[in-house]
Amino acid sequence: MQNKRIFASFLFVLISFVCVAQTPPPPPALPPPPPGLPIDGGLLYGMAFALFYGVKKLLLKRNN
Repeated sequence: MQNKRIFASFLFVLISFVCVAQTPPPPPALPPPPPGLPIDGGLLYGMAFALFYGVKKLLLKRNN
């Protein structure tokens, strides 16, 4: 009877160590950051250049 109590106590201690040894899973990875390529300034410069180029071509075509 005494051996059974010692064995049961040993099992409870062993199980408690196993429960403590289990760590929670790591947090999920963060999504990648968005690309840092703003097109605001480049779009405005491109539109201004296209307008200037179109006006220049129309004026050259009228003069010929």
